[in-house]
Amino acid sequence: MKLTGLLITGAALLGLTTMATIAETVGPQGETATPTSEVTVSDELAGKLQGQGHTAALLWHDQSDFVNAVTAGATDQFARLGIEVVTTTSAGFDAAKQRSDIETALARSPSIILSLPLDPVTSAAAFQEAREENVALVFLSNLPSGFEHPADYAAIVTDDLFQMGKQAADALAASIGNEGTVGWIFHDAQYYVTNQRDNAFKTTIENDYPNIEIVAEAGISDPARAEEIANAMLLRNPDLSGIFVTWAGPAEGVLAALRANGNSDTKIVTLDLSEPIALDMVKGGNVAAIVADEAYELGRAMAAAGARQLAGVETPPFVVAPAVTVTADNVSEGWMQSLNIEAPASVTGN
Repeated sequence: MKLTGLLITGAALLGLTTMATIAETVGPQGETATPTSEVTVSDELAGKLQGQGHTAALLWHDQSDFVNAVTAGATDQFARLGIEVVTTTSAGFDAAKQRSDIETALARSPSIILSLPLDPVTSAAAFQEAREENVALVFLSNLPSGFEHPADYAAIVTDDLFQMGKQAADALAASIGNEGTVGWIFHDAQYYVTNQRDNAFKTTIENDYPNIEIVAEAGISDPARAEEIANAMLLRNPDLSGIFVTWAGPAEGVLAALRANGNSDTKIVTLDLSEPIALDMVKGGNVAAIVADEAYELGRAMAAAGARQLAGVETPPFVVAPAVTVTADNVSEGWMQSLNIEAPASVTGN
């Protein structure tokens, strides 16, 4: 999931210290996670929804392969249910534009809105207008301030955050023979998605790998500073066995730092698919693995949750999609499992 530019605020977000003690994914207000596999629309219910003239608006935060995959998953599910997607927008990480997108979409009277709220505070008023018009709201990874389930929204759908961090730890440990020293580059912001993923990595290393020590830690809020941060970490710890990087954008900067230092030994594991990172991985470079979410499945589950609300069927408040570890050995399969598209030809060599 691309995170650059997200405006995340609010007292409901859980802090880093708390997150480090959690061994499973929880929602922004401590909700228990329900797997996406449990959020379905039966054939009988689908038959009842078809022909009712329901429509949907997909109001996204950005344009990316991730968003395209979520859109595809949602669109395919809606097609099965006879629900027409009447508008799809991208706010370009601009909270003001997202509010405008919501207001414009409401003029088309959609039955369902799927969206990632960029700013919980400023988006709350616009989404409240949708609630007042009885629109079924399903949110991706974030929640407008003051909204309560099930009165105000059908569900939040996101990644299995703990599993993403845990699988990253397992992959990095395997790549260095389960021993050595590692660096931990985490997202330096209060955002429960990245906080849980990052801390799950740290918790897993500390609890499951006694012969691996995290000897360097650095927070990052601006991905553009990743190379600078990595250079400083490597200056103090030139013999690091591996580095965890909070997501793929900053990982590209860390990879650049390793290359500039002539370092071909330190392994990188990061989260979220990226063509440059995957290309280094398949060429046997520094990147050992990428852990991704099943973005297409996120979209399918979001659409299902919205449709269930229209049919009067409640969905649990916090729903998570599986994580997948992508390596050089399964890059084609992993790309398809995550994004439901073929991996780039540069990566597969096709």
